Amino acid sequence: MCRAVVLSGAGKSFCSGIDLQDGITSLLDIVKDDSLDVARKARRLRDMIAICQDSFSSVERCTKPVIASAHGHCIGAGINLFACADIRYASADTVFSIREVDIGLAADVGILNRINKLVGNDSLTRELAFTARDMQCSEALKYGLISRQFATAEECLEAAIALGVEIAARSPIAVQGTKLTLNYAREHPVDDSINFIRTWNQSQLQSEDLVRAAMAAMSKKKPDFSDV
Repeated sequence: MCRAVVLSGAGKSFCSGIDLQDGITSLLDIVKDDSLDVARKARRLRDMIAICQDSFSSVERCTKPVIASAHGHCIGAGINLFACADIRYASADTVFSIREVDIGLAADVGILNRINKLVGNDSLTRELAFTARDMQCSEALKYGLISRQFATAEECLEAAIALGVEIAARSPIAVQGTKLTLNYAREHPVDDSINFIRTWNQSQLQSEDLVRAAMAAMSKKKPDFSDV
């Protein structure tokens, strides 16, 4: 059973964005369809955007922790995907960019809604989004888009996998409850999120994991947890 996910890219880059030819073709097929009025075109475009948004948000909603390992280019759709991960690592050669303004649109699949919560700097967020400029890995580390930087892509991926293994050794009840609570707390006031974990734990404290962890600590052995 999977307990942690590592998200990485094969080849020269993590992700250099969407296939523009395919994406623009799908968009223009709707926009130029003279059989549809404005209202129907708008609804189809809205549905298309919603499907794309949901595909990215599914990473964020995944009950298991998701660790992203980036290298090379992480631009456009790539940074949208990267921002959905719980933990973000990158190699020193990684370049990040919110590239959408350069192709004539406002980013609409989540990066504008997430990045300021990650970097905590509204001015920087707007600078990146308005100009589509490149953000080097060192700058991403400085502002908190990533938590660790590595010399090479190989080292970065190895570290991400090692972290996934470490997380997977913990209680899945505890880890998944922690992710759920952190995500909830990010979007709600402190009092609401404290009430959330109080309600959540009234059932989860009854799991066998709590007893197993305590017994393992007393016997100085590694606990073995069942899958959920």
